[in-house]
Amino acid sequence: MKSYFISGIVALVVSLGVIWGAPEIVSGSKTLKIEHLNGVPTKGSMYTLNDNNEIVPLDFTDVSEKVMDAVVHIKSTQTGDYSSRQPQQLPDPFRDFFRDDFFDQFFGRPDDQRQYRFESPQPDLPQVRVGTGSGVIINDEGYIVTNNHVISNADDIEVTLHDNRTYKATVIGIDPSTDLALIQIKEKNLPSLAFVNSDEVRVGEWVLAVGNPFNLNSTVTAGIISAKSRNINILSDQYAIESFIQTDAAINPGNSGGALVNLQGGLVGISTAIASPTGAYAGYGFAVPSNMVNKVMEDLLKYGIVQRGYLGVTIRSVDGNLAKEKSLESTRGVFIDSVAENSAAMDGGIKVGDVVIEIDDIEVNNAPELQEIIARHRPGDKINLKIARGSKTLDLKVELKNREGEAKFLAKNRVEILNVLGAEFEDVEKDVAKKLDIDGGVRVKKLYAGKLTKHTDIREGFIITKVDGQQIKNTEELTKALENKKGGVMIEGVYEDRPGQYYYAFGL
Repeated sequence: MKSYFISGIVALVVSLGVIWGAPEIVSGSKTLKIEHLNGVPTKGSMYTLNDNNEIVPLDFTDVSEKVMDAVVHIKSTQTGDYSSRQPQQLPDPFRDFFRDDFFDQFFGRPDDQRQYRFESPQPDLPQVRVGTGSGVIINDEGYIVTNNHVISNADDIEVTLHDNRTYKATVIGIDPSTDLALIQIKEKNLPSLAFVNSDEVRVGEWVLAVGNPFNLNSTVTAGIISAKSRNINILSDQYAIESFIQTDAAINPGNSGGALVNLQGGLVGISTAIASPTGAYAGYGFAVPSNMVNKVMEDLLKYGIVQRGYLGVTIRSVDGNLAKEKSLESTRGVFIDSVAENSAAMDGGIKVGDVVIEIDDIEVNNAPELQEIIARHRPGDKINLKIARGSKTLDLKVELKNREGEAKFLAKNRVEILNVLGAEFEDVEKDVAKKLDIDGGVRVKKLYAGKLTKHTDIREGFIITKVDGQQIKNTEELTKALENKKGGVMIEGVYEDRPGQYYYAFGL
């Protein structure tokens, strides 16, 4: 009763203070009172615990001011005839999210987050496609990381800083496998963001997304890390690596390439994709983890391309159903479905049916985690794997190889030409060459988005025997024949199951 009495007295005093302190305005016979509340705190009263379990205010203002100067607006311009271009097919999980009619009307291509407008309605003039996105300054020399889909095929790239200074940018390198790109502007002493260790980022941790959604420059939204190691099958590259950080911070078209930061202003990831039934924010956004971004940027700066190590296996995440089917003793880890010939995995003693549970003392719970950890290494790197094989646990040391099965770095021009063609190749077996009465050749093992699918009706299984009349016997000769080509290219070859010679032409 005493506490109720005291509370009542306090409430009465406060009420009287508000009434007595209110200024009065006399208007005719009426007296109007306008009340003012003084001393109301301008900052929120939410609190959180820091790493030392100390109570600190949960305030976004300081970190927002800190990071906005390092996030830029990017405008990429393409000039050409787009009337005959067909949009790439999205993977099934996202086809309903990115409807063709919605993106055709508002954003252009359905396979990314850029906003587009056509600026030349006259049929006899080239059409200009303008896409917008975001980028993050990563050092004071003008280097900026963004998404590959923001600047891909651009004839002109314009970067606008937070203070509205504008620059033309040059592409330093791209990595379609992670949808990342590095560009540079001619300016020094720029504010930049420091990378944090994304492995240490925890689900439930507060983050801010900073970017330019819908051309609304320097927009900051808040949320939490809602999941890690997400694979959403949205990247079309044949060597795609998806192990996204998922967040509920609002991410919209135009945020692509922007920053996902923690409350200290450290870069947690690069915003890349959204999952939505309308193409706009619906609660799910995805970012490339900062550790992956850091490795890709280092490689692009040092080698011009990403030097990525490969195990040479096909994998599946272990779950309850798989554990029951394969009689596994655990429901976590990564199951090895197959091991490629002459691969790092085969040389290291990995077998079909093994379950990877640790890599370099890092616990591996699912396939995206394994992909991310391996992708942060280069050919020639040695890694330690802990393998569950039946009831035994084995420790294996594996030396990673490149995609061609060699423990050495790939040449920049060789990787670029294979990415441009959008195909995976293999040398034709000697017995097949003898049966087809050819001296050798290169088989198109698998097709992806690229020049071959875009400009020809070539099929998987086609065997290339000549390039512009030059005899081709293996993939090395194919790469050399194409790496310095410009303009039109004619490839000639045969199919095992179809009679006759076939010719396909495309431009480089």
